Amino acid sequence: MRSTPARRTAGIVLAAAAGVVALAGPASAHVTVQPGNAQQGGYTAVDFRVPNESDTASTVKLEVNLPLDHPLASVRTLPLPGWTATVEKAKLDKPIKVHGNDVNEAVSKITWTADAGTKIAPGQFQEFRVSLGPLPTDTESMAFKALQTYDNGEVVRWIDETKAGQPEPAKPAPVLTLTKAPAAAGASPAADSHTTHPEATSSQDQAASSSDAKSSDSTARVLGVVGIVVGVIGAGFGVLGLRRKGDSAAS
Repeated sequence: MRSTPARRTAGIVLAAAAGVVALAGPASAHVTVQPGNAQQGGYTAVDFRVPNESDTASTVKLEVNLPLDHPLASVRTLPLPGWTATVEKAKLDKPIKVHGNDVNEAVSKITWTADAGTKIAPGQFQEFRVSLGPLPTDTESMAFKALQTYDNGEVVRWIDETKAGQPEPAKPAPVLTLTKAPAAAGASPAADSHTTHPEATSSQDQAASSSDAKSSDSTARVLGVVGIVVGVIGAGFGVLGLRRKGDSAAS
């Protein structure tokens, strides 16, 4: 009977752990951008990773909205077998300069629709790759609001903005964090101090070769001396053996 409280306690702990796992599972199964960061002003390729959260339905469509407050002049999708990608463009209120040219429109939405027989089934995920650029230099992040459609008609809207200092929303929008490009500068003194010039490399190689040669020569000499010593010892044992045989014959 004394074990009953212990069993109850263990049951409570297990139930609590199961609850934590159950809560953590859905929380981590977001539509995300992979990798989650890129360099400002550059081009990058990212994957929109879509996990299937339903136990009974399958994902058959993904819509990703691109922010027009920071338009991207170049957007390209990577062909994905079993899925058809449709790209929509919108006219910009203010043209942007890209490589010296005015760009008056930009991609506003990409929609991937599953072909017949294709789906993201329960327990599976799919990645949709896109090439983007040039990335803006006046913001630290870009949010891509996404809509995930299931074959039972359910639509999950991944559109909530994550705000600093506040808990993550239930359906956060995929976010790409942008980092500043490293400042262009000449080689630092520290870098110069570690730079090896061809002449120095040649001298070092010669020194190393010379050292190796000396080491090999020394090793050969040592082995030679050892051989002589072993020979002398062997000869000594041979002489002693002959003397013992002679003494035995004389007696």
